[in-house]
Amino acid sequence: MEIKDIADGITKQNEAWDQYKKTNDEKIDKLASGKSVSDLDEKLSLINTEMNNLAKEMADFDKKSGRPNAENELTEDQQEHKKSFSRFVRKGQTDGLNELQLKAMNSGSDPDGGYTVLPEMDSQIDRIVGTISTLGRLASNKTISTNQYKKLVKTSGMAMRRVDDGSTGGETTEPKYDQIILDVFTAEVEPWVFNETLEDSSVNLESDLAEEAAIAFAEGLGSEYVSGDGVGKARGITSYTNIANASYTWGSVGYIASGAAGAFASSNPGDQVVQLQGALKSQYRPGAVFLTSDATLNTMRQFKDGSGAYYLWNPDASAGFGGRFLGSPVEIDDNMADVGAGSYSLAYGNFARGYTVVNRTGTTLIRDNITAKGKTKFNFRRRNGGGIHNYEAIKLMKFATS
Repeated sequence: MEIKDIADGITKQNEAWDQYKKTNDEKIDKLASGKSVSDLDEKLSLINTEMNNLAKEMADFDKKSGRPNAENELTEDQQEHKKSFSRFVRKGQTDGLNELQLKAMNSGSDPDGGYTVLPEMDSQIDRIVGTISTLGRLASNKTISTNQYKKLVKTSGMAMRRVDDGSTGGETTEPKYDQIILDVFTAEVEPWVFNETLEDSSVNLESDLAEEAAIAFAEGLGSEYVSGDGVGKARGITSYTNIANASYTWGSVGYIASGAAGAFASSNPGDQVVQLQGALKSQYRPGAVFLTSDATLNTMRQFKDGSGAYYLWNPDASAGFGGRFLGSPVEIDDNMADVGAGSYSLAYGNFARGYTVVNRTGTTLIRDNITAKGKTKFNFRRRNGGGIHNYEAIKLMKFATS
């Protein structure tokens, strides 16, 4: 996709949005007159799909244009390691690979079985994970060499007080801290390759394997970052103790009720989203975004202000192609649940300040040409985890009356 295509895409998105508003306004008028709107609902659905597809095409181009040229960044040792690693992948030859790996990776310890993958393979896996898992891209990402990531978070600061001249007031309240501990867990994926393919030098096998592994990791991790229970996996933003925001306490995630069971409120549904936005403390709002699925956003596009004059969502390419709702960017992550009774299908937060993705250094690869005749299995293993490190920075909408 060229720059002209991006410009054309933005123009098409704006044209589709103008058509959407006209169609939805016509639907509102027909509903007020008691007329059938099934044909308009179908038309709105088609326009929604068109806008979603245009946004994703432009977002994909934006991500691809920032891909690093890993080949030019390799050191001499890493170049030699790459050649040896390629022989291992295609032919199972491991002569000298251990020594080259230690030099190329600047590491004093061997992985637990298998061999550490090439730097560009690791970069490709990380890139695809970030492309598929929106929350993983928005979060704070940390790479560690241990099994745990620990962080102290200040939960309350010191308080000022006034004292009379010549008097002392004693000690002020001391700040309080909470220690956040995030564990990393092993995840694996196993693409299989026909042995004939291994002998085909025209196939960029390392890239193909990295892409297959990356997609599998991305889909699994993306789901965990939203809804994982934290048992042997990352803990998702919706799986903590969620309480009404009016009763929010540290260690829980505050929510705003949508006003209806399994739906947005039937009257002025945007009001509750305004409350959700306002529930986030002001210091977290710069950089905050709405996180939801395409299906939920399709409904939110219909919301107007109290006067019925202005739509609350508007397209804006500068906001990451997801548009803006109430002035904040919208990010699409289809791991967010569909709207249902008691679901948490919409989040608003500064996810870089609220959620941490932790990766243990290095992805390892085990080659198995024994298990299945005529095929070779490649077992990729990574150790990672994730969880909330600042509960104040994320708010949810619960689709319920309270």
